[in-house]
Amino acid sequence: MNILAEIRSRFEPVLTEWTDDPSSVIEMLKASQDAKFGDYQANFAMPLAARIPDLKPRDLATQIVEKVDLSDFCEPLEVAGPGFINIKLKQEWLNTQTQNLVADERLGVVPAESPQKVVVDFSAPNVAKPMHVGHLRSTVIGDANYRVLKFLGHDVVGDNHIGDWGTQFGMIIFGYKHFLNEAAFDEAPVTELARLYRLVNQLSDYHATKKTLPQRENDIEQLEAKLKTLESSADQTDKKIQKQEKKLKSDIAERKSDVRSMQEKLTELEQNEDLHSKAVAFPDIARQARDETANLHAGDAENLALWNQFLPACLEAIQNVYDRLDIHFDMALGESYYHPMLADVVESLKQKGLAKESQGAICVFIDGFKAPFIVQKQDGAFTYATTDLATIKYRAEELKADRVLYVVDSRQSEHFQLLFATVNEWGFQNLELQHVSFGSVLGKDGKPLKTRAGDNVGLESLLDESIQRAYAIIAENDDAKPEGSELSEERRQEIAEIIGLGGIKYADLKHNRDSDYMFDWDKMLANRGDTATYMQYAYARVCGIFRKGEIDRVTLRENQSALKLQDETERALALQINRYSETLESVAIEARPNYLTNYLFELSNLFSTFYNQCPVLKAEEEQVKSSRLLLCDLTARVIDHGLSLLGIRTCERM
Repeated sequence: MNILAEIRSRFEPVLTEWTDDPSSVIEMLKASQDAKFGDYQANFAMPLAARIPDLKPRDLATQIVEKVDLSDFCEPLEVAGPGFINIKLKQEWLNTQTQNLVADERLGVVPAESPQKVVVDFSAPNVAKPMHVGHLRSTVIGDANYRVLKFLGHDVVGDNHIGDWGTQFGMIIFGYKHFLNEAAFDEAPVTELARLYRLVNQLSDYHATKKTLPQRENDIEQLEAKLKTLESSADQTDKKIQKQEKKLKSDIAERKSDVRSMQEKLTELEQNEDLHSKAVAFPDIARQARDETANLHAGDAENLALWNQFLPACLEAIQNVYDRLDIHFDMALGESYYHPMLADVVESLKQKGLAKESQGAICVFIDGFKAPFIVQKQDGAFTYATTDLATIKYRAEELKADRVLYVVDSRQSEHFQLLFATVNEWGFQNLELQHVSFGSVLGKDGKPLKTRAGDNVGLESLLDESIQRAYAIIAENDDAKPEGSELSEERRQEIAEIIGLGGIKYADLKHNRDSDYMFDWDKMLANRGDTATYMQYAYARVCGIFRKGEIDRVTLRENQSALKLQDETERALALQINRYSETLESVAIEARPNYLTNYLFELSNLFSTFYNQCPVLKAEEEQVKSSRLLLCDLTARVIDHGLSLLGIRTCERM
């Protein structure tokens, strides 16, 4: 049972007496942050009373309480302070609810009454480039949302919208034709293709930098001239002038820094004889690479043959990473799949009067947006926007989707706002589209996590290092045990993988996805604090209790005795267990896995408090012992299941 949803459903019809839209305030009824204020608390009397002349919030709260009936499972409601409504569950009812969970495989989580067809679009790497740390967030956030929605009974399709048709392929094809190291390609094709991509990108960037540098230098000269004029002719005591001078000096310093970086980049390449000779030989390399992309899209036989040659090895390399992370997709329709549909998309937009020509390109103009949505370039090429529109049309018409989640970083927010607005105008008003945005993974310097060479950190190397670090911790702890080590080498390796991979996932998922977060190995793998290791340790501790008492958990459930919540720590733990359902509902609605990590962290903390306060195996009475064992078992089951929805495994010994 979703207790919070049930309580809110009792209040909503009552609130219609004071508001036409109870949903606007009902979310102000939440789980209480402090047990002394009850189990749940509502403070909507304050904003509602503010709309009504001469009505005090406390008086309104009293009127609301008189009309709401929760007597079947709650103590009499209390009005506190300026108008808070405190709600406490009846002890006997909580005992019964918790007892019911013992034999419930779903731990009180009832499947959705009206399941939706939901497409979760996540990960979506570009092929022919190794996956790096930048792909981590989309992959694990998307997977967690997929798992939660599926468990709640929705018909979920996980789609890996792979970039297998974009501009990077033109760069790779050009590099293959002109710079290929055949021996390296034969030995490791994906590694060599990635090198070719970086090389063509580097040479293109060199020419672009060389072209723009004079203009950047000229801009600085103009700003310096403007500053000189201000300094020589203006009243230096004028605060407005001082502010202008300060801003100009800051702009000049920033632009000079950018110019120095550009000059260093040019010098570095020019000092490399091999790179410089290639740059000189191909002064128009960026356009040539774009031409290779255009030829591929036009069906050029040679480029199509190369594309078909490259793709299998690239997809296999990506799949290896997914296998390690235990990530699965129901479909993986790349950009190439939608290419034949793009002309029809543009034609449809034209027929509906949405798309029109602008400076040679075909664009959609939406009120409220300064920039147009370009669906066909001047040269006739289609864009990512066109592909996204074709994808939505396919998902709506072929997959019959009700809701689509796009797990893509926040830098694409403007694109998705324009995409969703275009789709709405296009005629897909009944399709719920949600951009599940997220921030960046930062290094300790506060900048996006990079290698010393300045490249994005490879995802596989990140996983390897996490497992190695976890292994070192496990081996050290096992070797330090007073009676000697307990784990075999094989078991150490297995636990290291569970802890290492779980640590990386949890460290990402525990943050509000909209925020950037700093990657910290020591914090990530610590067995204390808000980490996967802490949850996994709590689970292993319960397993240790049953192992020590030689008690079979399944048998305990089958022969369950009456559950009694006598101590306050027992009650608090049982209440948190019963809140599992409402937590998952919140994750599903807002696509925020950190709600689940917060819940599991609090559950583990409450279990630790309970365990320290209440003897389990040494309980004075057998009935109390059985009751506490059931509570331990429920805790472990929720932790294990909750972590599994985050894609994280547990182990019985650590």
